[in-house]
This record gives sequence, C-alpha cells and structure tokens, in this order.
Amino acid sequence: MSGAHSRRRDDAKTAKALGWVVAALAVASVIGLFLVGADGPSDPELAGLSGFGEVGFAVTPAGPGAATARQFCALLAETAEQRARGLMGRRDLAGDDAMVFRFDADTNDVFYMRNVPVPLGIAWFGADGRFVSSTEMAPCPDREGCPTYAASGPYRVAVEVPKGGLDRLGIGEGSTLTVGGPCPS
Repeated sequence: MSGAHSRRRDDAKTAKALGWVVAALAVASVIGLFLVGADGPSDPELAGLSGFGEVGFAVTPAGPGAATARQFCALLAETAEQRARGLMGRRDLAGDDAMVFRFDADTNDVFYMRNVPVPLGIAWFGADGRFVSSTEMAPCPDREGCPTYAASGPYRVAVEVPKGGLDRLGIGEGSTLTVGGPCPS
C-alpha cells in the first residue's frame, strides 16, 4: 500500500511540474508575440501595401453595349520606386481590383516578375487611354534572369491584375481606360 501511495504522490508532483512548465511556455509565447509580432511579414512596409496610393479607374470595354464604363479601384504606382517594387512578394492586391502603373510620358519600359509569387495579367494603354496590348506573366523567384514583358508599342499606363483578371475588368482589344479620381464606394 505504501508503494501505491508513493507512486500517486510522484504522479501528482510530475503533473504539477508539467503544469508549471506549460504555464511558463505560455507566458513566454505571449511575451514573444508582443516583442516580435504575431506572424508579421518580414517586410512590414508591404503589409496592406503601404507606400502606394489608391486611384479610381474606369474601363470602357469594346463591342456591343460597351458605351458604359465600369468603375474600379487600384493601387497606384507612379514613382520610379513604386513601379520598381510593384507586387513583389505579394500574393494579392489587398482588396483592390488592380495595380495601375502611371508614367509621366510615353515609355517602352519592360515589366518583370522577379519575386512575384503569383501569375499576373498586364495590359498597356496609350496616353489617349486606348488599349495597346496585353499578356500573361509567369511568377519568377527572387533571382537574376527573370523574363521581361513588353508592350507592343509606347504606352503611358499599365494595369496589373491576377492572371485571368483582365477579362473580368473588360480589358482587351478595343477597350479604353481612364485613370483618376477617388475609388468607387
């Protein structure tokens, strides 16, 4: 009987010690969350895509019944730094319909997908808002030598969306784009 009583006492001591260890780990975890952050991105600048403006844009699709422009909201990349960063490291548009790259003058700059983990569609528009061309772009890891993508002619604005999203916005041959103003509510 004394052996069974001693074993129960040892089991109780072990359970109590284990409880203290679990409690200490829980406290350390909570302190770690406050000090380091809960699953925060390695580059907090990208959280919510800070560093980009937002702009409303309208697409008038080509074809029958295309007289009505459809209104959307986009992240706006209009500085050289914003255009170079684009959607690097992002898997989504943080709730916006697209990312619009706006240039001050006609350009033939090429786009690349370095460090962009998801496939994208891109369309280019001239200064008059007319569709120039479009293509689909494949993801490329963070390395040298990623392919580049060029418009078929000079453009003033480029619109990037997740792959397949150009059709949803009504963007294609014969469509026109107007950029400016607030996002639709």
